Amino acid sequence: MKKNPLSQRKDDHLDIVLAAGNNPLGADPGWSSVRFEHCALPEMALDDVDLSTELFGCALGAPLLISSMTGGAERARFINHHLAEAAQALGIAMGVGSQRVSLRSGQDQGLTGELRHLAPDVPLLANLGAAQLREADGLDLARRAVDTLQANALIIHLNPLQEAVQPEGDRDWRGVLQRIETLTRQLPTPVIVKEVGAGISPRVARLLCDAGVAMVDVAGAGGTSWAAVEAERAGNAAEREVALAFADWGIPTAHCLLAVRRAVPEIGLIASGGVANGVDAAKAIRLGADLVGQAANVLSAAVVSTQAVVEHFEIVLRQLRIACFCTGSRNLAQLRRARLLPGNLTPP
Repeated sequence: MKKNPLSQRKDDHLDIVLAAGNNPLGADPGWSSVRFEHCALPEMALDDVDLSTELFGCALGAPLLISSMTGGAERARFINHHLAEAAQALGIAMGVGSQRVSLRSGQDQGLTGELRHLAPDVPLLANLGAAQLREADGLDLARRAVDTLQANALIIHLNPLQEAVQPEGDRDWRGVLQRIETLTRQLPTPVIVKEVGAGISPRVARLLCDAGVAMVDVAGAGGTSWAAVEAERAGNAAEREVALAFADWGIPTAHCLLAVRRAVPEIGLIASGGVANGVDAAKAIRLGADLVGQAANVLSAAVVSTQAVVEHFEIVLRQLRIACFCTGSRNLAQLRRARLLPGNLTPP
């Protein structure tokens, strides 16, 4: 049976990101600009560190989000099942990849209520592209995305750069903000808006907040560059050259996060984009993140098994816990006030 072109595109994306491995196709996320002051006398036990938090009224064991990863390839079925089972085991949140293909084609790729069965106690976040909101049935598509997963919230992803360099991309983005505002008024669940690797500026974050968006995932430059991914998919030399010029385009995650937190202090913030480990996660929380997301770094584990995903995040959690311990922070509230060395990016 001939593969749906959208499914083939998602399959290509998986192949390219997996091939990149631990060498992301992107820029420096900026975490090296943040350095904690080490506390040699923490006056606490490592086991005293409490990483718990909540998202939309759901308890979380740690401030981690399995970020939106894949939603169109047939092999996404077992990837998403592994991720959901791991999220439940660890008590962390999970966002799925774009549901456009599954909703339009009827080939669910594992994006069904079964994910809720596998992860009954943690937040599940549905996902749809902002460009799809402009379609005649865009609002209905958004409702179906949430209902299909029994999701706690809906992520709308912004990817104008990727669409611009993609031969089959959606190039008309007029009216998207108005559609997002309409969606926040009509959808009974919270709406999260995320970029996919180029960052959200303070100006755009303010527009989104005023439109009723509950959280923003800055998804800054430093993780996977979708312009670089599309360059790998290019059908000719000219398309490749156009895309590669934007391989390091965007606002580095650390800088983006800090700027948005200063400009829009009332909005919930997720930090993703080049979060390599628990120390990066600690820095993101210090700069104002409520949650920290990972996608590409866990993808290779997700292909293998649920246990591989659990083991990956257990390492991240150990690192984050030690970062709290070595800053004398018993919980996330204290980590957000941890001392930094002079010359760092300065949080508000």
